[in-house]
Amino acid sequence: MDAQDRVAAFVDEHDMDADPAYRILDLTAEIGEVAADAAKSSDYGAAPENLAVSEDELGDALFSLLATADALDIDAGAALETSLAKYERRLNESGDAGSPGSPE
Repeated sequence: MDAQDRVAAFVDEHDMDADPAYRILDLTAEIGEVAADAAKSSDYGAAPENLAVSEDELGDALFSLLATADALDIDAGAALETSLAKYERRLNESGDAGSPGSPE
């Protein structure tokens, strides 16, 4: 059973089903908590060598992302493969994986 299936089973088992819009809001909140960990631990960027992110917060964000994918009927593994292919194509075409026009 892959991670998305495990999250979907957990959501079903614990009656945590939610509308995709709620899932996206929850994902945003969880990513915000990861960013808060990073900002606080690095003294808001003044001490990047002290950067620390809690495994628990990162896990919450991953759970939320996989629950969002499931709520949207998107296969997270397929989405990742599509994204990796896009980055590979960019690297092959321009030598840079960033979006066209993004700052260097």
